[in-house]
Amino acid sequence: MSEKAVVIYSGGMDSFTILNKAEQEGYELYALTFDYGQKHKKEIQYAISVCQELKVPHRIIDITAINQLLQSSSLTSDIEIPEGHYEAANMKSTVVPNRNMILLSLAIGYAVDIGASKVFYGAHSGDHAIYPDCRPDFVHAMNRVAKLANYEPVDIVTPYLNGDKTEILKDGLAMGLDYGKTWTCYNGREKACGKCGSCVERLEAFTLNNATDPLPYESV
Repeated sequence: MSEKAVVIYSGGMDSFTILNKAEQEGYELYALTFDYGQKHKKEIQYAISVCQELKVPHRIIDITAINQLLQSSSLTSDIEIPEGHYEAANMKSTVVPNRNMILLSLAIGYAVDIGASKVFYGAHSGDHAIYPDCRPDFVHAMNRVAKLANYEPVDIVTPYLNGDKTEILKDGLAMGLDYGKTWTCYNGREKACGKCGSCVERLEAFTLNNATDPLPYESV
């Protein structure tokens, strides 16, 4: 019998790569997608489509009630989404306080409930600069907590913790993945904006891999 694993699956590039990587490694996967009131809710539809295609059990969890506590982020409030690279100071407005701790706690609980030994999520080095909950210290601390919080220990697995978006895309392209099945833009409009930090980083990864992004953009 295959080992069960939970994947926190947003519908974006990173989690898409990890979902497929874990699926190819033979895990019995259970995908979790969270609706926390993010502006880019369009990513959820992409997640639904991919899980249906892969026949991966998929649960979409509505935690929008927490939005009223997290209004300091431009992803969950009326604050305008900033433009530019993640290294820019203004991108800190996209930090959702404690987001990954909240999502990981729920995913770990789900893993224990279904007898899964691992929870995968897409932290990577490109996020370390502005997202504290994607840094190695946080991941290692949460891993220790995950082994203490329940009778059944759960491992938090971050395949790209020390890699970046370029490396993630390189792996995905080598697997033959179609990134037209992912949504990255922080603006949930018909086309990706091409200007927010998430779009800039994504386009940069495609350029460095000498590949063309299949998503349509308003501006590149």
